[in-house]
Amino acid sequence: MSLPSLPDQAPAPETGPPRPVGVNERAALPDVLRGVALLGILIVNVQTFAGFREWQQRGLDGIVQTLTDIFVNGRAISLFAMLFGWGAAGLLARHGAGTLLRRLAVLLVIGTAHFVFVWHGDIISNYALLAVALLLIVRMTARELVAVAGALGGWWLLLGLLAGFGTLAGPVRPRFDGLPDLAPGMTYAQVVAERAAEFQSNLIGGSVYNGLWLVALFCLGAAASRVGLLTRPGDHLPLLRRLAVYGLMVGLPLGVLLAWLNTWGTQTAGLLAIPVRMGGGLTTALGYAGVLGLLAARGRLGPLRAFAASGRLAMSNYIAQSLIMTTVFYPYAGAQYGRWGAAAALLLALAVGLAQVPLSAWVLRRFGTGPLEALTRALVYGRARR
Repeated sequence: MSLPSLPDQAPAPETGPPRPVGVNERAALPDVLRGVALLGILIVNVQTFAGFREWQQRGLDGIVQTLTDIFVNGRAISLFAMLFGWGAAGLLARHGAGTLLRRLAVLLVIGTAHFVFVWHGDIISNYALLAVALLLIVRMTARELVAVAGALGGWWLLLGLLAGFGTLAGPVRPRFDGLPDLAPGMTYAQVVAERAAEFQSNLIGGSVYNGLWLVALFCLGAAASRVGLLTRPGDHLPLLRRLAVYGLMVGLPLGVLLAWLNTWGTQTAGLLAIPVRMGGGLTTALGYAGVLGLLAARGRLGPLRAFAASGRLAMSNYIAQSLIMTTVFYPYAGAQYGRWGAAAALLLALAVGLAQVPLSAWVLRRFGTGPLEALTRALVYGRARR
């Protein structure tokens, strides 16, 4: 896949005091992609919130789980991670390492609080820790970034496949479901104490296990930043067409394979599902980005443009999703954990995620930014800005 007009090095940092990107400077496509990815993340995460297992879903629940695996599972998080890399690379190019490191430090604190006090599935802290690696590739061209991403991501996928196939000759073992161990009647203090005890090992272990893959996704996002793929989609129509066609052509069949693997409750199926999920997730996410990029270049985003509002408030919305879902399902509040199947959980996720779109638009009109976005900007730039 060729990338047109690749610069030899990153753009020079802006002069003057650092500041966040202004409203009139924002391109619509990145925010739309982020908003769509945020909804997809909730659709997938609701499984962990609700406490159901993929391979136990039957009937309508089974159909919903299959469609989720094909079109969303691994896709939304891959798109979100690439957008994180896109934003971090842009910040680094505009304002330098100091501003990026301050932002990552703030995100690490927010992610830690999210994990301990709200939900064990936080990704913000892992992103903040691993994105420091972008300092090592600041002067790489887009082609070099894609090459690094291919090497890191390919090696990670190979290790995952070897781990899965390596269990074929052994005894059949039950699949690890990754769900939190929540007993009926647990208090909020008990849940927080358990999460606090496991946070450090989770952060380090998760960053080590997923590090190569996430850095690969960050590099792809950084490559997109280098060439202006998301801010000037009209300049990259051939590339966007290739992403749309080949990404979906490869990714959707891998989604079907993932759905099949997720009908099996065995250790081997679970291990093989990881590289299939993420490899198919990446290719499908690139396909989605290609399709939306083509629509944006032609001014045809239509109703999808509304997702830009929720995308601009991604951090506030992401943590609000955790607050709402844990209130519904966790034993110290609604106590619905383990009682819902995939179909009912999907309806709730869609209701919450789609409601955040107009609510985000209202917040932007009324306040100009979200609460966590305002806090982050104040801490990073020394003053709150819209």
